[in-house]
Amino acid sequence: MSAILWEWLDMAVRWLHVIAGIAWIGSSFYFVHLDSSLRKREGLPAGAGGDAWQVHGGGFYHMVKYLVAPARMPDELTWFKWEAYATWLSGFALLVIVYYFGAELYLIDRNVMDLPVWGAVALSIAGLAVGWLAYDGLCRSPLGRSDNALAAAGFVFLVALSWLFTLLFSGRGAYMQMGALIGTMMVANVFLVIIPNQRKVVADLMAGRQPAAILGQQAKQRSMHNNYLTLPVLFVMISNHYPLAFASRWNWLILAVVLVVGAVIRHFYNTRHKGLPSPWWTWAVAAAGAVVIVLLSMAPPADEEQAAAPAGPVTFAQAEEVVLSRCSMCHMAEPVWEGVRVAPKGVMLDTPERIRLHAGDIRLQAVLTHAMPPGNVTEIPPGERAILAAWIENGARVE
Repeated sequence: MSAILWEWLDMAVRWLHVIAGIAWIGSSFYFVHLDSSLRKREGLPAGAGGDAWQVHGGGFYHMVKYLVAPARMPDELTWFKWEAYATWLSGFALLVIVYYFGAELYLIDRNVMDLPVWGAVALSIAGLAVGWLAYDGLCRSPLGRSDNALAAAGFVFLVALSWLFTLLFSGRGAYMQMGALIGTMMVANVFLVIIPNQRKVVADLMAGRQPAAILGQQAKQRSMHNNYLTLPVLFVMISNHYPLAFASRWNWLILAVVLVVGAVIRHFYNTRHKGLPSPWWTWAVAAAGAVVIVLLSMAPPADEEQAAAPAGPVTFAQAEEVVLSRCSMCHMAEPVWEGVRVAPKGVMLDTPERIRLHAGDIRLQAVLTHAMPPGNVTEIPPGERAILAAWIENGARVE
C-alpha cells in the first residue's frame, strides 16, 4: 500500500508542477509580448507609456501600461505571483521526493564523489541558497547598471556552476540541481524583488506619494532574466529522459550551449514583438548550437578508454550475465532494489527475449552513455560495458 501511495504522490506533485509551470510560463511570455507590443499614441492617460489592442476568444481588449503607476489606485488589481510560487513549491517537493529520498540512485555517483546521503542533500540545498545570493549580488552590483554586462556575467556564473555540480553529483543530479537553481533564481526574483517593488508602488500610491521609477526598472530587469531563462530551464526539466544530454562527458558544456540557444530564441520573439526587424540570425545561432550539442554528445564517456575490447567474440551468455547481475534487480516485474517500486519506464530485462528486445536501450543507457545503472550503484566496470557493446555490435543475437 505504501508503495502505491508513494507512486501516486509522485504523480500528483509532478502533475501540479507541470500545471503551475504552464500557468507561470504562459503569463510570463504573454506579458513580455504585451510589453514589447505597446505603442505610444496620442490621447493616452498621463503617465502611460503605451497601449495595445488585442483580440482573443471573440472579444477585443485594450491594454494600457503605465511607466510607473496610474494617478490613483484602481479598485481591483490582479497580482500575478501564485503561478510562480506554486511552480517552485511543487518543483522543490519533486526534488525531495525523487532526488533527496532517492539520492543513492539519482543524486550521488560514487565514481564522481563518494558522498553520504545527508551530505549530498546538504550540498544541494546549500547550492540553491548560495547560488541565489551570488546571482542577486551580481544584479545589485555595478554590473546591474548594464543589461548586457550583467547577462554576460550571469552566463559565466551559470556555466561555472554547471561544471562545479558535475564534480559533486551524478550527471542526472547535476542537471536537476541546475534546473532547481535556475528555478529558484526565477521565483526568488518574483518573491523578493518584483512583488515587493510592486507593493512599494501600491503603498506610495495609497499614501499619495510619487513612486520611484527605479522600482519598476528593477522589476523589469528581473522579469526579463526570467524570460530568457525559461527555455533552458524547460530543457533541464525534460533532460532526465535523455541520457545523451545529462550523462555525456561534456554535459556541463551542453547545458552552456542550451543557455545560448534558449536565449537567442527568446531574443528573436522579443525583438519581433517590438515591431523591429526580425533578427533571423538568431535561428542560425540556434541551429549551430544544436549541431554542437549533437557533436558534444557523441564524445565517449570519460572512462571508456580504460576498457579493453573483449578477447574473441562475445556470446549472449556473457552479455546476459552482465545484465542480470547489474540491471535486472530494478528491471523486472517486481524489482528487488530498495526504493524502486516498478521497473523504470516499464523496461524489464529478466528474460533473454526481453534483453534482446531492449538492446538499443542498453546501448544508449549503458554503452554510449553511463546513465545506467544510475550513479553506477551496481558498480558495473568498464570491461562489462565493453562486453555489452561488443554483443550489440555483433547483432544482439540470442543463441
